[in-house]
Amino acid sequence: MTATYDAVAETATVPAFPVQAAGMVEQGGGRGGAGRPGAVEAVVVRIDARDPISEAGVRMQLRSRPEIQIARAGQLAAVVVAVTDAVDEETTRWLRGLHRADGLPVVLVSGRVDGRALSALVEAGVRGVLRRPEATADRLVSAVRSAAAGHGDLPPELLRQLLDHLAGLNRQVLNPRGYSFSGLTERERTVLQLLAEGLSTREVALRLSYSERTIKTVIQDLTLRLQLRNRTQAVAYALRNGWI
Repeated sequence: MTATYDAVAETATVPAFPVQAAGMVEQGGGRGGAGRPGAVEAVVVRIDARDPISEAGVRMQLRSRPEIQIARAGQLAAVVVAVTDAVDEETTRWLRGLHRADGLPVVLVSGRVDGRALSALVEAGVRGVLRRPEATADRLVSAVRSAAAGHGDLPPELLRQLLDHLAGLNRQVLNPRGYSFSGLTERERTVLQLLAEGLSTREVALRLSYSERTIKTVIQDLTLRLQLRNRTQAVAYALRNGWI
């Protein structure tokens, strides 16, 4: 059975994998001289913890893995692994600071995680969450690589709680005000949809029974808010983000 980082002895000696090039480490075929060693791109990771024992445990878990390279002092990392006992307001501020310092995604290892806090964690830059009993070396590597690739890694029950929370937010807060998660009103979305279908401003106004001036105002507000130059860019931006 693979031990979690809590069970790793601090006195253990684990050989470091030699760096072949920037972000590359040797792998495979090294023992017994059979085969030529291959190379796999390693994710450079910085480890931050609220206590030194937890940090030492995670460090021991990861330094034996060829997929991971633990950042040296002053070395730029691709992912931050943050370790804490529980998630509260102070922890969320700490995580936000870790994320904003270098703009790096955060993988959180925590003893307790409340699904209701997930939206705040996502806002703080957390892209992966592992509970301590589940934080084996394999799971840590998987979460780190997912974060480095721009993906998320959440336990299924936490993901379900996050989706339920977002659905409730959309239903109780955004919809009554005429907005959605995209930040568009229903009228803005409809205007963009018709523009994407090739209608002119005048044709959109006739279709929706608005004045042409109103439609121009809607387009102008959108381009200013999204910091775009014209309606063509607004339509392309909306299509790219799946808003229409």
